[in-house]
Amino acid sequence: MNAIDAQASTLVLVDYQARLMPAIDRGAEVVAEAGRLAEAARLLGVRVVGTEQNPQGLGPGVERLRQVCESTLSKMHFDACIDGLPEMLRDHGSVPGDVVIAGCEAHVCLLQTALGLLRAGHRVWVVAAACGSRKPSDHEFAMQRLRQAGAVVVSTEMVVFEWLHSCRHPRFKEVLELLKTPVARAT
Repeated sequence: MNAIDAQASTLVLVDYQARLMPAIDRGAEVVAEAGRLAEAARLLGVRVVGTEQNPQGLGPGVERLRQVCESTLSKMHFDACIDGLPEMLRDHGSVPGDVVIAGCEAHVCLLQTALGLLRAGHRVWVVAAACGSRKPSDHEFAMQRLRQAGAVVVSTEMVVFEWLHSCRHPRFKEVLELLKTPVARAT
């Protein structure tokens, strides 16, 4: 598999619902890592879209992340592809394309959406530190399953430096400063 191409990428943020996040193991860290990833995407011109699972029941997504999303798909299925995610991506030329994905819960909606994207022909990279589950073991099992299914599990820095491609990128210094900012760790 080749490097992640910023020009052919979309970042998909799955179900970071504000009401759900306090129950997520390391929830504040997961949101902070997703925010850093989304901000880097924005600086580099990578499209960012989000999903929200049953927002009438679970409420809206975390505002910080909602603000960076170009659009947000409300869904009822755990797999956002069933509710129209591939069509949303196709509307902007991402077929098939590179999808960098992160979200909650890793073993439910994130997993099923990533599997759906793989079935739709997308190359899928899962940013592990920006994914969360209530139990650490569920996160671990989700990452194992995603690897076995053909997704590539990566870190935020792996994605961002592949998007940059070179230290000569005009936004390199801005993005580097963003990456140097430590993510607050839960105590």
